[in-house]
Amino acid sequence: MRRALKLAAMGAGHVSPNPMVGAVIVAPDGRIIGEGFHRRYGGPHAEVNAFASVRDEDTHLFADSTIYVSLEPCSHYGKTPPCALLLVEKGIGRCVIATLDPNPKVSGRGCKILREAGIKVETGLLQEEARRLNKRFMTSQIKRRPWIQLKWARSADGFIAPPADAPRITFSTPETLSLMHRERAMTDAIMVGTQTLIADNPSLTTRFWPGNSPRPVLFATPRLLELLETRKDEFSIFSRDPILLDPGLTLEQNMSRLFSEFKVTSLMVEGGRQLLQSFINAGIYDEMRIETASRKLGNGLSEPNIYF
Repeated sequence: MRRALKLAAMGAGHVSPNPMVGAVIVAPDGRIIGEGFHRRYGGPHAEVNAFASVRDEDTHLFADSTIYVSLEPCSHYGKTPPCALLLVEKGIGRCVIATLDPNPKVSGRGCKILREAGIKVETGLLQEEARRLNKRFMTSQIKRRPWIQLKWARSADGFIAPPADAPRITFSTPETLSLMHRERAMTDAIMVGTQTLIADNPSLTTRFWPGNSPRPVLFATPRLLELLETRKDEFSIFSRDPILLDPGLTLEQNMSRLFSEFKVTSLMVEGGRQLLQSFINAGIYDEMRIETASRKLGNGLSEPNIYF
């Protein structure tokens, strides 16, 4: 199962809104005869790739073999046929699953198909590790909103920007920028406020790490709509099909829309203090990633208050 989890992680940044999944087929003599993982969204699932890797001379062993899967095999038709039916078709003897799929379309149905076909099914092996690996997918399925990471960089004395009349500075280093762009590559969407857009004109891409750039998200405030009308060509993110949220809805309603309408399973919030504070005050977030520089500013714009 640890091998299945390592394989699953190789799909990071390429499979969303699907989960990362790995599968390992073990013969009765203990040999791994097949393995695979979900490589990209819309492509074959882990189980399909695992069976495809088995040599012809080993296929007769399926009835006495075990397949270890990091997530419950799917039971519904989507972009690919159900993997649970594939296991039945291949005649696998035993299936060990790390964790059940919280997706309402699956959620126990995959196990039911396997058991009704006479396949021995065990669940819960390395369950917590499997859930942590797919924390974005798990959260979105359970809470029906994206997994949300709040991110900001600050000075050693707790300021995220110098005074308005002072030159702008950066707290990040080349190393921390690479790490943050790796986080971006794992994220479906990234959100900033209108003020941050005007002040920084951020690209919000993964230019320092290989992978897909997250889709920009902004509130459709009157000021933003004016920028779209009059200065659209000045801001790079307007060319990347940004998602515009309704400022008249609650934050909770907008996050629900991000998931249900736009299939966003993970969101990084890199806005200014006001936007970050709104998520903190509403209690709608799953992780904070705070980068602290060694330098002090003495005064300026304070970081969000996380101890209110």
